[in-house]
Amino acid sequence: MGFALEECTIGQVHEAFRAGTLDCATLTQSYLDRIAAFDHQGPALNSFVTLNPKALEQAKKIDDAFARDKTFVGPLHGIPVAIKDQAEIAGLETSFGSIALKGYVPEADATIVKKLKQAGAVIIGKTTMPDFAASWWGFGSVHGETRCPYAPERDSGGSSGGTGAAIAANLATVGIGEDTGGSIRLPSSANNLVGIRVTPGMISRSGLSPLLVLLDTAGPMTRTVTDAAILLDALVGYDPADEFTTTYTIANFKGTYTDCLQPGGFEGARFGVIKEAFGSDDDPDCALVNTVVRQAIDDMRRAGAEFVELSIPNLDGLIADSSLYISRSRFDVDNFLKSRPTIPYSSIEEIYREGKYDKKLELIPAIVEEGPAEPETDPEYFRRLARIYEFQRLLVGLIAREGLDGICYPCCRVLSPPHEDLRNGRWTVLTYPTNTVIASQSLLPSICLPAGFSESGVPIGMELIAPPYHEPELIRLGYRFEQLTRWRRPPESTPPL
Repeated sequence: MGFALEECTIGQVHEAFRAGTLDCATLTQSYLDRIAAFDHQGPALNSFVTLNPKALEQAKKIDDAFARDKTFVGPLHGIPVAIKDQAEIAGLETSFGSIALKGYVPEADATIVKKLKQAGAVIIGKTTMPDFAASWWGFGSVHGETRCPYAPERDSGGSSGGTGAAIAANLATVGIGEDTGGSIRLPSSANNLVGIRVTPGMISRSGLSPLLVLLDTAGPMTRTVTDAAILLDALVGYDPADEFTTTYTIANFKGTYTDCLQPGGFEGARFGVIKEAFGSDDDPDCALVNTVVRQAIDDMRRAGAEFVELSIPNLDGLIADSSLYISRSRFDVDNFLKSRPTIPYSSIEEIYREGKYDKKLELIPAIVEEGPAEPETDPEYFRRLARIYEFQRLLVGLIAREGLDGICYPCCRVLSPPHEDLRNGRWTVLTYPTNTVIASQSLLPSICLPAGFSESGVPIGMELIAPPYHEPELIRLGYRFEQLTRWRRPPESTPPL
């Protein structure tokens, strides 16, 4: 088609539209061809659970409007977007990863879907996720296993693993994930992507199935920081349907996130590095991650940044003590199910008792068997809730005391695991050494950035966190890191067609 589809950005697509060398229908069909070649065949990534049968029709309408008016519909004019199956899309089957809910077709779009459409996006399809997002990995009862395009024998990360694999393999221009404890950042790390978790409430969750309402947020998963900023500008905002979005009003950010994409180095920047967020160098998986992230830190230091080692001796204890999954998730999922009369189940307990979930998802039985129907009846609930805010004060206090721009560490202490290890039960959800829970369980915004590859070619991400409402700073710093290191490259398993 005379256009380099692989690794293309929103800006490059729009430049080709304006030049008349590309139209939205051709672009959309090209992605559909790649999905057929690589998601259904070839490495069989298994990243999409449902394709939008009206995607080409929508693309042609956008082309007709552009031919008539010579103006873009919006900032995402004609951009094919892959959306995690956690978001409701009117007229398109939405199962939230659960085999029990197959056949459910929403009548209305989630708020983020409305915003994407208003901005001119084409929804190309819905991506895979584990049942109710209850896992760090990319397998679930609806679709089976989703594979990492860089290492198909390894997992794509969860719970937004479908979006991660799809965007990494160039099966859509940009993607949307959802993050409770790390479900945007883990698959971004595993798939060499940029993933942003905003301060909860900056983006509406209306129309998204919850796992833990206090922590849940949607967000961008992209191949560049620029595309992530463009998506954020389209997604954020107050929504009366989600009271948590008063966060957006409190943040009171007057500019645009794309304004933060300013070139420059790291002169005068100062970062903290949490010592305990690195695994043991005696563990081969940890050592590979440590080497890559330490090299990324050295690259920033040579570009002018200063680093301070931080120690939080009880880090793992703080993470365990501020976890609310058992105390709260059952209540939040049940409330969502009850609010949808056409869904055949009104509780996660019913689904569990009938065995309609992936049996490798041990968090689901734990939520049902140990979790209260009402969180207030759990004597641990309010203590754990208080620990979240103590955790936040500790981290923001370190930033203030040391005069830091942010804190960085590996997204996860180990490489994304082989599927065989997950089938054999090497890891459990509650023991997996992911650092993404640090930002989640302290309600801080975070960005995952491609930091390099292991010797065998497995992607590794570095995470950067900042105080609440500091998304502009994360984008500014993330953009400069990206321009300095340029670790993004396409996977060999999904070459140009």
